[in-house]
Amino acid sequence: MPVLVMKFGGTSVANLDRIRRAAKRVGVEVAKGYDVIVIVSAMSGKTNELVGWVNETSPLFDAREYDAVVSSGENVTAGLMALTLQEMDVPARSWQGWQVPVKTTSAHSQARIEDISPDNITAKFDEGMRVAVVAGFQGISPEGRITTLGRGGSDTTAVAFAAAFGAERCDIYTDVDGVYTTDPRVSAKARKLDKIAFEEMLELASLGAKVLQTRSVELAMRYKVRLRVLSSFEEQSDEAGTLVCDEEEIMESNVVAGVAFSRDEAKMTLISVADRPGVASIIFGCLSDAGVNVDMIVQNISEEGRTDMTFSLPTDQVGRAEKALGELKSSGGLNFSDLDTELDVAKVSVVGIGMRSQSGVAAKMFKVLSDEGINIKVITTSEIKISVLIDRKYMELAVQALHDAFELEKAA
Repeated sequence: MPVLVMKFGGTSVANLDRIRRAAKRVGVEVAKGYDVIVIVSAMSGKTNELVGWVNETSPLFDAREYDAVVSSGENVTAGLMALTLQEMDVPARSWQGWQVPVKTTSAHSQARIEDISPDNITAKFDEGMRVAVVAGFQGISPEGRITTLGRGGSDTTAVAFAAAFGAERCDIYTDVDGVYTTDPRVSAKARKLDKIAFEEMLELASLGAKVLQTRSVELAMRYKVRLRVLSSFEEQSDEAGTLVCDEEEIMESNVVAGVAFSRDEAKMTLISVADRPGVASIIFGCLSDAGVNVDMIVQNISEEGRTDMTFSLPTDQVGRAEKALGELKSSGGLNFSDLDTELDVAKVSVVGIGMRSQSGVAAKMFKVLSDEGINIKVITTSEIKISVLIDRKYMELAVQALHDAFELEKAA
């Protein structure tokens, strides 16, 4: 039988009624002749509750026990889903990560999948099981301990299973009906895309789009796993949702596929840093060691052997960055005159594989922002992306103006 992977997020399995609704969708695919691997998240809100219990019990917790506790939410959902399918006369069995096994690294709470052996589940399919309900977000370390994959890890689990089993497709069921040209809550003209290339989806996910977890898209692109993003709350057809696929599967597409944004950005500038080899390595090595995720980087023109270094980072990591750089300065590791921090900025990006072959996108983007009176603080580009840092109060205006200018409400 061909294999199909179906992943249901927390809102899709938030209560027993929603689990029954999801189970019916699984039953439809079984009736079409698929052996189905269902990946489930914890019921909506349960992981936060479990994390809260851990923090209340042991603020300086043992990461191994943290994983043992927080992974239990997925175990409950998997068991309930299997029972629901059995009540529908669909042969189903629940599987925890260690039973598959899903082999991971030992980095508790942030483990990475190293291998998924298909043998145990395949043997059960051969014996007549039609659905394997697998607890997402979890695996087993080389030491035999339960591990978890970090937030959004169930998406990664689903793609990894699709790759390991050579699945025909991986369907991700969530609370939205596909991938849009931008957030419909910001632009009423946002349009659902029928297809989007892996590279475009990866850029959008990394730039703030919340539809898919970045690691899952990276994995799908590497192993050519066709992803489909669907709503678990709407009637489905074979063309429903958005297909994330190889660029070659998309006959025609707009130059720009979407506009992404991130509100929670900050800008930091190290003022009057020595302009000499190795300084950037010292600065960003220090920030990396402190667990700070730096994104956009700009070095200003040097004057008299001194320069300014500007970079963006998530707002919740500003304190960590300031502490690390302050300690670096006080220890004599780096000399700078001041550290300037702006917390009221946002990142806005346009993304599209068509930018590879068509010039003028940057010029058009900058003119649109200029016409709206929006000042650009920092610019970065890649082959298929242009990102700018602007004042946060202009973020929604910028998104709407760019969406209109590139006519994203129109299909290619």
